[in-house]
Formats: sequence, C-alpha cells, structure tokens
Amino acid sequence: MANPGIYNLVVQRRADHSFDVNLKDSNNANENLTGKTILSQIWNENRTTKLADVTITVTDATGGDFTWKVTDTQTTNMTDNIYKYDILKVEANGDREYFIEGTIYMSEGYTAQ
Repeated sequence: MANPGIYNLVVQRRADHSFDVNLKDSNNANENLTGKTILSQIWNENRTTKLADVTITVTDATGGDFTWKVTDTQTTNMTDNIYKYDILKVEANGDREYFIEGTIYMSEGYTAQ
C-alpha cells in the first residue's frame, strides 16, 4: 500500500465545489473501479466534528474516473478556516486504502443571493 497523495484545496464558503479524479494503479494504468466503493468525508482539524459526507460520482468505472463534490449547503456550514479530508477506496473483498488526503482552506465568498 502506498502513502496517500496530498491534494490541498481552497473552497469558497456558500458555493459548490468539485474536482475530477483519475485513479491510477502502481503501474500508472487506470484503475478499474468496478465493484469498489469510494468514500470521502470532511472533518475539523481535531477530527471531533464531521462537516460533510462528500458526494462521489463514478463517471467511468473501468477508466478509474470519478468526481468529488460538496454543495453550497455543505460549505455554508463550514465556518472554520481549515478542515481536513481524505478519499478512501474500499475493494470488493473489504480491503481499504486511503489514496488522497489534504487540507481544505475556506475562502469567504462575499457575493450573496
């Protein structure tokens, strides 16, 4: 098992935020996500409060592609300036591997609707 990659984000409070991921295996080939579960959560720095279960949408299972997304409703509740997240892959046999982790830096949006 490899160490998770680091991917830090700047997210605007009260806005939707998403990014696309292409998961590769150790040979740099697209990982087949068929039968696997991808999970992600956002927590405060001390890991005492979970702020969001992130929506993961697999867009091409055989090509290793998925989208990570939080909504404007979720980011509205993120009132601290720094959060932590990770992305976990669960194999069909139950093996678990964290492959991305990072810090979320919240940026205050000023335009209101």
